[in-house]
Amino acid sequence: MERWVPLFPISASQHADQVDHLLYFLVVVCGFFALLIFVLIITFSVRYRRSRHPVPQPTKVSIGLELFWTAVPFLITLVMFIWGAQVYMDGETPPRGAQDMYVVGKQWMWKIQHPEGRREINELHVPENTPIKLTLTSQDVIHSFYLPALRVKQDAVPGEYRTLWFKATRPGTYHLFCAEYCGTNHSKMIGRIIVMPESEYQAWLAGENGTQPVEAGAKLFVEYDCISCHGTGQRARAPALGGLYGTHVQLEDGRRVLFDENYIRAQLLDPAAWRVADFAPDMPLFKGQLTEEQIIDLIAYIKSLTPGSGASAGRSRE
Repeated sequence: MERWVPLFPISASQHADQVDHLLYFLVVVCGFFALLIFVLIITFSVRYRRSRHPVPQPTKVSIGLELFWTAVPFLITLVMFIWGAQVYMDGETPPRGAQDMYVVGKQWMWKIQHPEGRREINELHVPENTPIKLTLTSQDVIHSFYLPALRVKQDAVPGEYRTLWFKATRPGTYHLFCAEYCGTNHSKMIGRIIVMPESEYQAWLAGENGTQPVEAGAKLFVEYDCISCHGTGQRARAPALGGLYGTHVQLEDGRRVLFDENYIRAQLLDPAAWRVADFAPDMPLFKGQLTEEQIIDLIAYIKSLTPGSGASAGRSRE
């Protein structure tokens, strides 16, 4: 479609094709009925104008016609709803094994962290035909990470993590925008995504050595003495974290919450509101001590822990 309709951006992902096909269906259906109504208005205006029929004639009620123009729009809108819901859910549910990357928005740039350690600003290199899961947050105000060629967009909100995923299918360089007004230089908060064949991507990764988030998080875990409370030694007085990610934990107030990125972040910045049942409220407050990048590194380290490793043998309640 993009070859002969220049208004449509290039389709460079599997999700983009799904969105485009739904859009074409909606445009065709709406255009058909708009044209039909327009033609009927003109036809009735000419055929039944006042000069030919001064006295209105009684009309006959047709149950079949009433059922027809009730059922047809209902079925069409039902198709729109089901199709749209399916496209939405496919775009919101990353597949298992998707490659994790972290994105921090700030005025006025995007800071991106690869799991292998490479960091980028306003650029995102990804391999083609590989599911990529982005976890986004903001350091200051609301931003919106928008890749029009891939038909994906997600807000980056201060104080929480949101995710989006995509699988780019066409190598090339595409636009990256902030789609939420975020201040004076909002229009300059632009970048690009570079989709590369797998071999070229691996060569690009090898071109610069950086500290992996898991390694950086492990150092922070020791530096801030987290190991003392969350370890297995005599000083341990908090849940051990090995294998805890992805499970549910019971809080002191009776809530059961998912142990995920948002929960870890909340525990670091506001532990008093997330007290774990059966444990003393000894979690220190790290608000103002950790940057967004350091929080992401700690999360990556905690996610990597398995039962019996490091800060091991976690307690969870399923």
